[in-house]
Amino acid sequence: MLQTFGEMDGDNQTRGSEFLLVGLSENPEHQQILFWMFLSMYLVTVVGNVLIILAISSDPHLHTPMYIFLVNLSFTDLFFVTNTIPKMLVNLQSQNKAISYAGCLTQLYFLISLVTLDNLILATMAYDRYMAICRPLHYTTVMSPGLCVLLLTFCWVLSVLYGLILTLLMTKVTFCGSQKIHYIFCEMYVLLRLACSNTQVNHTVLIATGCFIFLTPCGFMIVSYARIVRAILQIISVTGKYKAFSTCASHLAVVSLFYGTLGMVYLQPLHTYSMKDSVATVMYAVVTPMMNPFIYSLRNKDMHGALRKLFQGKAFQRFTKG
Repeated sequence: MLQTFGEMDGDNQTRGSEFLLVGLSENPEHQQILFWMFLSMYLVTVVGNVLIILAISSDPHLHTPMYIFLVNLSFTDLFFVTNTIPKMLVNLQSQNKAISYAGCLTQLYFLISLVTLDNLILATMAYDRYMAICRPLHYTTVMSPGLCVLLLTFCWVLSVLYGLILTLLMTKVTFCGSQKIHYIFCEMYVLLRLACSNTQVNHTVLIATGCFIFLTPCGFMIVSYARIVRAILQIISVTGKYKAFSTCASHLAVVSLFYGTLGMVYLQPLHTYSMKDSVATVMYAVVTPMMNPFIYSLRNKDMHGALRKLFQGKAFQRFTKG
């Protein structure tokens, strides 16, 4: 029986239709293992990012551009995993693995917007590190609170609009035949492969906008870090070199993890895209948000101090007295 979604004359049918998110495996034993694995990863991600947000928010010494950007990154990662993993956990424990057409597009919208926001925030953090190391005398003047607010506003607005554009284009696509999604969430490439209508417009817009939204910030970060490395090599003191490098190492590790896993999924032609690429998807959708808090706090003495105050309750005592 043929079923179509997104047609103007079948709007009522579209709203009542649904996809089946079968996940990575339909084997009950595998599903139990996957449930506990993803539940553990989700809890670690939530706790880690919440601690980062609370530690920075409660310590006035960390109210600087670098940590303000980090709070936004943690906030984005927190909502990114919340957009996908809870539904996946429910599906792993339930016989009903359906997700409505509207629910699927909603999940797709937040997925696109939050990945884009992650990407843009990482670019602003690279600019912040460039100014701190290559232009230290002008850092305080250039990286003013006003500029930080402006950069973050630009990142959020552009991400919201980009997600809206691609999601609206997806509403024009029709789907027929099998509606099983062998994936952990509603994802752009997966939905386009299930389409039975012409998706040329979607492909064109996806490639054109993707080059601007993702490759431009990536290129900007490469240039920024090339100049940062050159500036670090010119520092005579070994201690100075180590200190300068340590301020960038965490961000560089996160950038490498983010673009490395994202590239494994999307830097391939659509016709070669396979549902077996789920391992790479898990890496960028689950592992990266989970690792970010650990990477940023592992060798950061300021974060160590803020977290210690948080655990000792000093931050809450200060709020209470205030």
